[in-house]
Amino acid sequence: MHKAFILGAGLGTRLRPLTLARPKPLVPVFHRPLTEHALDHCRAAGLTDFAINTHYLPEKWSELFPGNQYLDSQIEFFHEPILLETGGGLKNIQSFIGDDHILVYNGDLLTNLDIKKLIAQHEQSGDVVTLGLRSSGPKTNIAVEKGRVVDLRHERGIHPGTHQFTGIYCVSSEILRLIPADEKIAVIPAFLELAKQNKIGACVLDEGHWLDLGERESYLEVHKRTDLGPQIHPEAEVHPSAKVTNSAIGPQCQVGENAVIQNSVLWPGTEVLTDTHLDRCILYSSNPASGVHVNEDL
Repeated sequence: MHKAFILGAGLGTRLRPLTLARPKPLVPVFHRPLTEHALDHCRAAGLTDFAINTHYLPEKWSELFPGNQYLDSQIEFFHEPILLETGGGLKNIQSFIGDDHILVYNGDLLTNLDIKKLIAQHEQSGDVVTLGLRSSGPKTNIAVEKGRVVDLRHERGIHPGTHQFTGIYCVSSEILRLIPADEKIAVIPAFLELAKQNKIGACVLDEGHWLDLGERESYLEVHKRTDLGPQIHPEAEVHPSAKVTNSAIGPQCQVGENAVIQNSVLWPGTEVLTDTHLDRCILYSSNPASGVHVNEDL
């Protein structure tokens, strides 16, 4: 397997107003767009060719990936003028999939799950789909029996669920037969049909971190961690008298004298003036000419 599909077309409504400036997968996490973390994760597992679907502000993707390249990997973008949802989005990249198996990766995630394990299990199983799952989580609505997925969201009435879906899974091109063309549709109906046919495997990935950054609170919380990336970028200018705790300061940021920054995130190129006190704030600039905006917790 050498192909991956990163879901990038969501509107990111839970992260507004941050996603008014850029699509959700391009929001910086530890000073880099979230999508770059996903691409690095996939590349480390041996994947080399990528598809990304776009919808909102598609030009931002072109700015970040000129020539449709990331390092030495090729990216094929599939724009969706009307959102097609997860199933329709998968069907829309049929030309990219061809007759191959691919990894599908939710663009909201920051994780280091062992996707090599997921890929290996899928390739060895002969299953049409292999879901990456956790043994616990906020939504354990995937029912697994003897290593097989038998129900999803209790739609078949078999079991309310035993495992959490990670948003990462492998599929073969065979799934495309179950998804109608040119239609806005979720992938769940196809999964349910395959569950009936006993063609969905379960790969439990309990080791490593798995963080959904779809909401403002989770976005702020992840930047308190010191194990996932540098909290202060080496190209940031932080005055020696400033106090920074549990916060991420991006490149080209300027933090003035006696400023206090707590539990906050500064996007690249923003400025905190002398004696400013920020707590649980996200500073960003939607446009370099438009100045700095402060998104505070109400």
